[in-house]
Amino acid sequence: MNRYAIWTGLLLFACATMAGCDKPPATSPAHSTSAGAGGGQTQTASDEKKPVAADDSSAKPKRTIKPIEIGATSSTSTASPADSSERVESARAALKPLQILIGNWNGTSRKAAIDQPNWAWDLKTDPKQPALRIKSDKGQFIRDGRLTFYPATQQFELTATDGEGKKRIFQGGFSQEVQDVPGDDNKLQRTYKLELTEPQPDSDGEQWRVVINQQENNRYIMELDRKRGSSPYLRIDTINTQREGTSFALSDTDYGDKTCVVSQGLGTTSVSYKGKTYWVCCSGCKAAFEDEPEKWIARFEAMSKDKMPKP
Repeated sequence: MNRYAIWTGLLLFACATMAGCDKPPATSPAHSTSAGAGGGQTQTASDEKKPVAADDSSAKPKRTIKPIEIGATSSTSTASPADSSERVESARAALKPLQILIGNWNGTSRKAAIDQPNWAWDLKTDPKQPALRIKSDKGQFIRDGRLTFYPATQQFELTATDGEGKKRIFQGGFSQEVQDVPGDDNKLQRTYKLELTEPQPDSDGEQWRVVINQQENNRYIMELDRKRGSSPYLRIDTINTQREGTSFALSDTDYGDKTCVVSQGLGTTSVSYKGKTYWVCCSGCKAAFEDEPEKWIARFEAMSKDKMPKP
């Protein structure tokens, strides 16, 4: 072999070796190791298939910003229709023992002030949160108020506005449970104490308490107390209230033909729909019935059917 052939062979061998250096080394399917500025880094086979852009910022996952729903704290806070219906019925059931308050009352206080409150169901202000509403054109401490019950906290809440337009919120429960005890006339008389307190002092540093003390069917006492700081409560006024007119019966099961189509209390006012007469117990129930008569009639008939003795 001449010298020209030897140099040609060496040149071809060198080119083949250099071309082979350009190829990446073979790696295991399970993982491969690449060196970086910070040392070795393990990379899985699935990661090898993901393209990585030259700009590191584009490789970061993008955040998806969802629109915020007004009135909802999170997606899980929105109650389903079934949950909402259950909450409404729970509130109504808790307020039902207090239906004895429904009607017109005449009250006098220790300060000789006149109070003439009217209690009625309020099913329209917030249909998802039924309440008993008190209104008194001459009320010094409570001119307008809304008493409801929250199943989530198991507490009653009274939102009240006084004669000067100041609003207060009271929360609490029964300090004396509801009882029906025989009276002198052998009729059942309802008694209880509902104690409601401001959770925090107001802007003047005062903290108020209201106690509704039901004495009997036709009489309840409203006690109003106030304190400052850690001092004990002091009595501000006591309003003795007597029902106007006749007593309401107390049967929780059947008022016969005069059962209120909305609250199932004792009906005092008749209403008509499609030629048929129904009864309601207060102005609030009358307003609710006139707004959605078919809803309340269907509910009332379903409840009446459930009470019928089964064969």
